[in-house]
Amino acid sequence: MSVKVERLLINFRTIEEFKKFKQYGMQELSMKEDLEHDMIENNSESPFYGIYFGDSLVARMSLYKVKSKYDYYFEPKQDYLELWKLEVLEGYRRRGFGEQLVEYAKSFNLPVKTNARVNSHDFWERMGFQAAHYEVERDFGENPYIWLPEGVSEQVDAK
Repeated sequence: MSVKVERLLINFRTIEEFKKFKQYGMQELSMKEDLEHDMIENNSESPFYGIYFGDSLVARMSLYKVKSKYDYYFEPKQDYLELWKLEVLEGYRRRGFGEQLVEYAKSFNLPVKTNARVNSHDFWERMGFQAAHYEVERDFGENPYIWLPEGVSEQVDAK
């Protein structure tokens, strides 16, 4: 069965699909509230992407473009993508769906920043990400991981 990453429509069907993810203890990753807050029927500009297996949404992520004026991670300063809430339903893990979502984000050829959840560091490193040098004022207790396309390096504050 062929699967592909697609931009998710903001509609009631998508909200129903998101409820499946919350059942697996990923309440902090739930995008349901985000969707309900910004509900515009079938908005094609949603930041949500997912993979359907048959008729079921089995993997999802949020992908936001951050303007260069807010870039404190990359050199040269530039627009970058922030990848949030990557999740694959438990019964569909280890089938490459998470990797497929990350590769889709990297296909824009912009730097990508994410926050690694507990026990996910190996996954991000396999995907070509590296731990960002931690800066207390910038990272506020997060565990940022970054992916650098060719010609981009990490911005390291020389204090």
